[in-house]
Amino acid sequence: MTSDLARREFLDGNRTILPLVLAAFPIGFVFGTVAAGNGLSPLETVLMSALVFAGGSQFVAMDLWTHPAAWSALGLAALLVNLRHILMGASLERSLGLFRPWQKLPTLLVMADENWALAEARARQQPLTPAFYLGLALPFYGGWVLASLGGALFGALLGDVAIYGLDFAFPAVFIVLLMGFWKGAETGLILAASAVASLTVHSLVPGAWYIAAGALSGLAAAFIPLGRREQAA
Repeated sequence: MTSDLARREFLDGNRTILPLVLAAFPIGFVFGTVAAGNGLSPLETVLMSALVFAGGSQFVAMDLWTHPAAWSALGLAALLVNLRHILMGASLERSLGLFRPWQKLPTLLVMADENWALAEARARQQPLTPAFYLGLALPFYGGWVLASLGGALFGALLGDVAIYGLDFAFPAVFIVLLMGFWKGAETGLILAASAVASLTVHSLVPGAWYIAAGALSGLAAAFIPLGRREQAA
């Protein structure tokens, strides 16, 4: 790939991810505020966002945070929340044909729900390039870290951030991402199966097991129409 083409791909990735960077900024700000309220310093908050880079598991970790921290419980909760990354990584790997072997691991390390979804959408239309993916991942990663720092430094000045409705940005972003993958009744079946399983387990089992239940139920539902099509063939 020529340098001019790589630059265009990178900038195209920037333009594609920009709306989601703006949408995720309030989420990162809320996380920084919550982390500071739990006693983390701005440096610790930034390091957590930079090294973990997984909003869902970071919020779950804050819900379980104690002094001293129960590292085994935090690790298990993060594992349950991020089990979906196994499926996401397996899906994305199919689109990395233009990536060199040494580029694939960093690609997966900075994978988030948002840039994964946009990368998958891009791969449906044309080959996914390293430059385009970097254009997606770099602003999103930087925006999340900066938003976390902003919340850690200034969140206390706003008081209870829940009254501003910033926490709604989290489900709003995921609703938009889900609609981008809508394929009709089959997609509705998968979403319904995930929702029913998640809500049922959430009401019966403490902890973050409802996330794994929703992911596994959605996966099972996805294989039902696939098996029927194979039988018909």
